[in-house]
Amino acid sequence: MKVGSIIFLSFFYIISALAAEGDSLHQTYDYIPDASYAEIADRMGCLNTEIPLTFNKTVKNFIDYFSVRNRDYTRGILEKKDYYFSIIEPYLEEYGIPNDLKYLAIVESGLVPKAQSRASAVGLWQFMPNTGRSYGLSNSWYIDERMDPHQSTDAACRYLKSLYNTFGRWDLAIAAYNCGPGNVRKAIRRSGYKKDFWQIYRYLPRETRSYIPQFIAINYLLNYAEEHNLFPDQKLSLALSDTIVVNQYLHLATFAHFADIVLEELLGLNPSIKMGVIPEGVHDFLLNVPADRKIYINLQRTFLFDTANKVGKEKLEYLARQMVENTYGRNKNIYHVKSGDNLGSIAHRYAVRVSDIQKWNHLSSTLIRVGQNLEIWTLPSYAEEIQKVYVDTNQNKKLSTTKSGIIYQVRRGDSLWSISKDSKVSIEIIKKINKLNSNTIYPGQTLIIEDN
Repeated sequence: MKVGSIIFLSFFYIISALAAEGDSLHQTYDYIPDASYAEIADRMGCLNTEIPLTFNKTVKNFIDYFSVRNRDYTRGILEKKDYYFSIIEPYLEEYGIPNDLKYLAIVESGLVPKAQSRASAVGLWQFMPNTGRSYGLSNSWYIDERMDPHQSTDAACRYLKSLYNTFGRWDLAIAAYNCGPGNVRKAIRRSGYKKDFWQIYRYLPRETRSYIPQFIAINYLLNYAEEHNLFPDQKLSLALSDTIVVNQYLHLATFAHFADIVLEELLGLNPSIKMGVIPEGVHDFLLNVPADRKIYINLQRTFLFDTANKVGKEKLEYLARQMVENTYGRNKNIYHVKSGDNLGSIAHRYAVRVSDIQKWNHLSSTLIRVGQNLEIWTLPSYAEEIQKVYVDTNQNKKLSTTKSGIIYQVRRGDSLWSISKDSKVSIEIIKKINKLNSNTIYPGQTLIIEDN
């Protein structure tokens, strides 16, 4: 090979390498446009919103954070927003709520339906367990409806509308959604009864002071993403779905296999299902399936359901009943704490763990007080076992059952109050069943204490 050819080839390889390096640099370099305070303020003023969007230095700092320092997070939001906004927006319209409140789901969860905070808030709208239950969102070991985009959005709309009716302003309703109406009322009082978020700002919890500025920043950025050179790398796309009604245990992996559905896709359409199964005892559970598979599922429904009904049921049922704090498959009891009680003795009496009682009643320690009511969730077998022990150890009470209930023979020292407490049947019912005109009873007297 000639020297000239060698030099030319070397030059060619150098140029090729530089070009490749240039392509790589082009791919990794992220141009961030400079946006002045005045420019952002002008854009903000052009937004047509029902909720006042105050622009100030605090909001500007959050805009900088989401547009400069954490651009990947914002791109991730842009990837998901079309899909989840298509779910959220119809509910906002149905309840007559400003469309801008869809951005609140981003502040709450980043549009992640399975998001969970350290405080046990869950879902797109980050419902706490008690608040979720008060708005009809059930939460069991198997299914957490707080993770369902449709059900949680419906509940969030009702909650936000209730808060708006309380405070008469959307900025205060949003603040109350974050920290609770009690904290907002306290901030209003401490501010001298001001009624604007920024007027009560300094009296709110620290998290809430940043909550609305984030909401405003996200609202702005999702309307002006292109101006900040923010584009989604791809867009979330789940298959068009339809629903089928399920009223039995269903192992989803088995169901997906025989229905020719990708399991990950089925789980993505049903984020409220936590353990990969629909449990026994459900009523009219709406399972989302790809729309193009519904006809086949309906044609093969008997085979698919019978097959998916046989896998893993016993093992999961056992695990569900043994998990700490779980109430699935258990019966609720209310125990009235008496003098001398402690959590250990109560746990032993009901065949549960101390940690269970603590979780069920949100106890941070083992301390309890006389007169306190405790929720105790017992296994179905508990009632049978206790009844057997009760009968075995109290033969002298001459208990017997009739079609009307349990016959109890009154002993010395008994009263209607003590019998009512032990049997969990009210005094009024006992008197009515036994046609008693007063609270007076006597030893040897027989009473029907449980009406079937």
